Amino acid sequence: MPLRREEVEHVARLAHLALAEDEVTVLTEQLSSIVDHVDRLRAIDTEGIEPTAQIIASEKVMRADEARPSWLPARLLANAPRRRDDFFEVDAILE
Repeated sequence: MPLRREEVEHVARLAHLALAEDEVTVLTEQLSSIVDHVDRLRAIDTEGIEPTAQIIASEKVMRADEARPSWLPARLLANAPRRRDDFFEVDAILE
Protein backbone atom coordinates (compact mmCIF):
# COMPACT_ATOMS: atom_id res chain seq x y z
CA MET A 1 0.00 0.00 0.00
CA PRO A 2 1.86 3.09 -1.16
CA LEU A 3 1.68 6.09 1.14
CA ARG A 4 0.62 9.44 -0.19
CA ARG A 5 2.88 12.45 0.07
CA GLU A 6 0.29 14.18 2.28
CA GLU A 7 0.41 11.30 4.78
CA VAL A 8 4.19 11.57 5.11
CA GLU A 9 3.96 15.33 5.55
CA HIS A 10 1.24 14.84 8.20
CA VAL A 11 3.39 12.35 10.14
CA ALA A 12 6.37 14.72 9.87
CA ARG A 13 4.26 17.55 11.34
CA LEU A 14 3.11 15.28 14.21
CA ALA A 15 6.77 14.42 14.91
CA HIS A 16 7.76 18.10 14.65
CA LEU A 17 10.12 17.33 11.76
CA ALA A 18 10.91 19.97 9.19
CA LEU A 19 11.50 18.08 5.94
CA ALA A 20 12.77 19.46 2.66
CA GLU A 21 10.86 18.58 -0.51
CA ASP A 22 13.45 16.01 -1.60
CA GLU A 23 13.35 14.40 1.87
CA VAL A 24 9.56 14.05 1.66
CA THR A 25 9.93 12.35 -1.72
CA VAL A 26 12.58 9.91 -0.46
CA LEU A 27 10.70 9.18 2.78
CA THR A 28 7.46 8.59 0.87
CA GLU A 29 9.18 5.85 -1.13
CA GLN A 30 11.00 4.35 1.87
CA LEU A 31 8.00 4.36 4.19
CA SER A 32 5.81 2.88 1.46
CA SER A 33 8.33 0.07 1.10
CA ILE A 34 8.27 -0.56 4.86
CA VAL A 35 4.46 -0.64 4.94
CA ASP A 36 4.52 -3.06 1.99
CA HIS A 37 6.86 -5.41 3.89
CA VAL A 38 4.63 -5.27 6.98
CA ASP A 39 1.60 -6.11 4.83
CA ARG A 40 3.44 -9.14 3.43
CA LEU A 41 4.29 -10.27 6.97
CA ARG A 42 0.64 -9.94 7.99
CA ALA A 43 -0.33 -12.25 5.13
CA ILE A 44 1.79 -15.10 6.52
CA ASP A 45 -0.22 -17.84 8.22
CA THR A 46 1.07 -18.05 11.80
CA GLU A 47 -1.72 -20.22 13.14
CA GLY A 48 -0.32 -22.75 15.59
CA ILE A 49 2.99 -20.94 16.03
CA GLU A 50 3.64 -19.82 19.57
CA PRO A 51 4.89 -16.26 20.11
CA THR A 52 8.56 -16.09 21.06
CA ALA A 53 10.77 -13.42 22.56
CA GLN A 54 13.86 -14.85 20.86
CA ILE A 55 14.58 -17.62 18.42
CA ILE A 56 17.92 -18.73 19.81
CA ALA A 57 17.80 -20.95 22.87
CA SER A 58 19.30 -19.25 25.88
CA GLU A 59 21.14 -21.01 28.61
CA LYS A 60 22.03 -19.97 32.10
CA VAL A 61 25.53 -18.50 32.06
CA MET A 62 25.77 -17.57 35.73
CA ARG A 63 27.31 -19.96 38.20
CA ALA A 64 25.42 -20.97 41.31
CA ASP A 65 25.73 -18.53 44.19
CA GLU A 66 27.46 -20.72 46.73
CA ALA A 67 29.50 -19.77 49.76
CA ARG A 68 33.10 -20.88 49.45
CA PRO A 69 36.39 -20.07 51.16
CA SER A 70 38.03 -16.79 50.26
CA TRP A 71 41.68 -16.30 49.39
CA LEU A 72 44.09 -15.57 52.18
CA PRO A 73 44.81 -11.85 52.66
CA ALA A 74 48.58 -12.47 52.50
CA ARG A 75 48.19 -13.93 48.99
CA LEU A 76 45.97 -11.09 47.80
CA LEU A 77 48.28 -8.42 49.18
CA ALA A 78 51.55 -10.07 48.08
CA ASN A 79 52.16 -7.53 45.30
CA ALA A 80 50.57 -4.50 46.95
CA PRO A 81 52.92 -1.51 46.92
CA ARG A 82 51.71 -0.51 50.39
CA ARG A 83 49.55 -2.27 52.90
CA ARG A 84 48.32 -1.79 56.43
CA ASP A 85 47.41 -4.98 58.25
CA ASP A 86 45.08 -6.88 55.87
CA PHE A 87 44.23 -3.87 53.69
CA PHE A 88 45.64 -2.01 50.68
CA GLU A 89 47.00 1.37 51.69
CA VAL A 90 46.42 4.22 49.24
CA ASP A 91 46.88 7.98 49.27
CA ALA A 92 43.90 9.99 50.48
CA ILE A 93 42.02 11.74 47.69
CA LEU A 94 39.80 13.85 49.96
CA GLU A 95 40.86 16.05 52.84
